[in-house]
Amino acid sequence: MAVVDRWAGLGSALASFLFLWSMVQRHVPVTISHRVATWANKLVSYFNPYVEITISEYGAERFRRSDFFLAAEAYLSDACAPRARKLKAELGRDSSNLQVSVGDNDEVTDAFQGATVWWYVVKKVPRSNVISLYANQDDPRTYRVVFHRRHRDLVVGKYLPHVLKEGRAVTVRNRQRRLFTNNPSGGGRGRGDVWSHVPFEHPSTFDTLAMDPDDKEAVVDDLEAFREAKDYYTKVGKAWKRGYLLYGPPGTGKSTMIAAMANLLDYDVYDLELTAVNNNTDLRKLFIETTGKSIIVVEDIDCSVDLTGKRKDKKQADKKSEREADDKPKLPMEPEKDEGSKITLSGMLNFIDGLWSACGGERIIIFTTNHKDKLEPALIRRGRMDRHIEMSYCRFPAFKVLAKNYLDVEEHELFDQIGQLLEETDMSPADVAENLMSMSKKKKRDANACLESLVKALKQAKEEAAKAKVEAEAKKKVEAAAEAAKSKEEDEAKEGSG
Repeated sequence: MAVVDRWAGLGSALASFLFLWSMVQRHVPVTISHRVATWANKLVSYFNPYVEITISEYGAERFRRSDFFLAAEAYLSDACAPRARKLKAELGRDSSNLQVSVGDNDEVTDAFQGATVWWYVVKKVPRSNVISLYANQDDPRTYRVVFHRRHRDLVVGKYLPHVLKEGRAVTVRNRQRRLFTNNPSGGGRGRGDVWSHVPFEHPSTFDTLAMDPDDKEAVVDDLEAFREAKDYYTKVGKAWKRGYLLYGPPGTGKSTMIAAMANLLDYDVYDLELTAVNNNTDLRKLFIETTGKSIIVVEDIDCSVDLTGKRKDKKQADKKSEREADDKPKLPMEPEKDEGSKITLSGMLNFIDGLWSACGGERIIIFTTNHKDKLEPALIRRGRMDRHIEMSYCRFPAFKVLAKNYLDVEEHELFDQIGQLLEETDMSPADVAENLMSMSKKKKRDANACLESLVKALKQAKEEAAKAKVEAEAKKKVEAAAEAAKSKEEDEAKEGSG
């Protein structure tokens, strides 16, 4: 009973002390109370050999989570979560996998080069009747990193940069890759609105790509060398980017090649639609809003916009002739429309190889076209489009890849005949694949039937090509005869007039 009375007296004394201290604080100047708190912290630090570093969830930008906090969160979920007692499972916003991370108000231990580091996950409890300034967060979290003061230089100089690097790598591995497209007039509406995206789930890989194996291996080697060449690009003084020009007839696999590149490198894809871009300034803003580890694609660049100015001159001439033919004044309700994009060749060249192209790094720029000869030479020169890859018609090595993909067949008695027909006939890989793909529900995919169908299609295509060639030669002869007759008439007319 005496012990209970003693503890009760101690509690009463402590309550009285706290009450008196609160009363004293009201009458003590702020400078004195601040100095007393500083001395108290110094006294505690004298006896406490541990240092604490705080990593807040939100930094200077109150509505944006700290990059370092996100990297630390990813690092702890990968390296320290197995040793945690409280775990939190969630599917991240840009993640394709389930993420298990350290729970709130928990402690985990990490070791680095002989130093022990304690991580504390602190969740701040919001005060009642207070509106939070954080975006969708009423309870921001904080990481406290505690370590012995003799390891201060090691933790600050090496460990925390290690956490940042590894955390970013974990984020890249876990994220859901995305396919972006630019919004109309995207450059002028503010951050976050210039690009829209969906999950990128194209299944194409270089193993399933119908292409000559030697050419395919060369492309893969070039891509992997680029991915590991950050220090080399810095050494030679070039922006860490690379350009590819994919050219060839329709159906030869240009878009499939892009998807295979993205899956190999684990990059996002930005599909840039030039006709939705107003001018060079908007084009530059679009580039700035792309991220590293990305592929920027402009498909059918020869058909997107006119980069030579010829089309614009033609439109101006047409408008001038219309004005001369019709002198009626325009009504106020008929304003002159600004048709088409105002992107110029100079703006496009700066987009690929100008000063702004060095903003960020690890980007690949790809142009596709069906007619390489129609492109401006300055647009596709080496240094801008570093590698030109021809996507040609299907030949026997590419056919063997398709046969393995669609029919699980590596050898067949019809292969020799098909190989000979493919050398004599121009058929795209898309057309070959269509003949190998059976969509009948009543009968299962029959390799013999599919290959026979392909042989029939190749023979028909060969006959049609021969027929078209004969017709083209006949037409050419008729045109030559007509030209000769016309020239003869002109000569006779000149002689008669003489």
